[in-house]
Amino acid sequence: MSQEFIAGLLFALAPAAILANLLGVGLGIVFGALPGLTATMGVALLIPLTFGLDPVVGFSALLGVYVGAVYAGSITAILVGTPGTAAAAATLLEGPALTKKGEAKKALTMTTVASVIGGLFSCVALIFIAPQLAKVALSFGPPEYFALALFGISIVAGVSGDSLLKGIIAGLIGLFIAVIGLDPITGVNRFTFGNANLLNGIDVVPALVGLFAISEVLSRLEGKAEQLRSKIGNSSIGLKAAELKRNWFNLLRSSAIGTFVGIIPATGSGVASFVAYNEWKRVAKDKSSVGKGNVDGIAATESANNAVTGGALVPLLTLGIPGDVITAVMLGALMIQGLTPGPMLFTTNGDIVYGIFIALILANIFMLVLGLGASKVFPKILKIPEEILMPAIVVLCLLGSYSIANSTFDVLIMLVFGLLGYVMLKVGLPLAPMLLALILAPIVETNFRRSMLLSHNDFSIFATRPVSAVILAVTLTIFAVIILKEWRKRKLEA
Repeated sequence: MSQEFIAGLLFALAPAAILANLLGVGLGIVFGALPGLTATMGVALLIPLTFGLDPVVGFSALLGVYVGAVYAGSITAILVGTPGTAAAAATLLEGPALTKKGEAKKALTMTTVASVIGGLFSCVALIFIAPQLAKVALSFGPPEYFALALFGISIVAGVSGDSLLKGIIAGLIGLFIAVIGLDPITGVNRFTFGNANLLNGIDVVPALVGLFAISEVLSRLEGKAEQLRSKIGNSSIGLKAAELKRNWFNLLRSSAIGTFVGIIPATGSGVASFVAYNEWKRVAKDKSSVGKGNVDGIAATESANNAVTGGALVPLLTLGIPGDVITAVMLGALMIQGLTPGPMLFTTNGDIVYGIFIALILANIFMLVLGLGASKVFPKILKIPEEILMPAIVVLCLLGSYSIANSTFDVLIMLVFGLLGYVMLKVGLPLAPMLLALILAPIVETNFRRSMLLSHNDFSIFATRPVSAVILAVTLTIFAVIILKEWRKRKLEA
């Protein structure tokens, strides 16, 4: 093992591998920061360039793009309220409010530091406990996935703002939109109205861009939204050591959540960041500052979504099961290199595996360096006049949405969701619950119905499996507490 580790270390520290890693992180930051240009797209575009390269050199570049893109999605989310990737959606709950308070630099610095801590935490988990964690993830079946996704749905209450009822309404709108397309079990068309473009349902990325970017632009065109420049000042307020110190447990807890969620296939960074945010909100000491620009919330969401990067590699390398869409693309890259993921990979190509581990650690270190530099440069975007900035954002949104599948229909979806988001803002409906429902509803539905098929429509399957029973019990407890709090609130108002 020691010889394999040393060999892997030499592979990862070769000049070509270090350069590939650094360029990959830089490219990932560009892809993550621009709305619509996802980490998946960046990795997929880079794979052909890795043909013929040493496996560790190629994977250094791919992991750099992966890590950089997941991190950078929060940059535009914080600065202009437009998440670059779905992983950054939860950052909208605190990021834009910090920018309006003149604390964009603080928010970006916390984003960078938290992202690195989450990434390195998941690296440690990947190196030391990967096989054990993979076994836990492998034990998850449809009932466990259903229970976990339902737990995620309970977070709707935490992102609903002041009105739980409005949050539920927004969530129900998201649930309805999520059922558009082919039935996952029977293949029956649902609400497609004969349009072949809707057979695969609504793509989350153009919907996300429309909901948060186009709706914001429309609000500013109306002339009634707050003008950013008057509020921002020079955005020179930085992160204090005391703010970082008080978040040490928050960062560790959120990193653990992100790592665990990353290990479970078909979940992803978006789910992890919302779960971590909800856990932080549940124990936050100053409830009045939640949702109004609290940097502690940024620490929770960013450490969680970047911890997914290492977590998602656990089932990929140990079992050959990709943890998310990006690692599914990486699975293809492994096969191209002649490597077969699974338990034997550690025996036959241990040096390459350790090289990949070390490359992931280096990618997070490069992200820290480039990210801290970016936190000083990117706030200057806010000094651009809005009459120039807003049209530029729209152009980027159009290009990003089109480039997902080279489809004008995705552009149309983005524009429709932009109008929907604008109307929802006008009537006071929060956008986050709708997005959360869009992400989680397919997981809930598919795994519930698979569970029913396995049990022949016997609901006891959820209670007889220990993991699903525990998760459902926790979820029901959360729902009961939410209902009780809302009832007390209504009683006091009456």
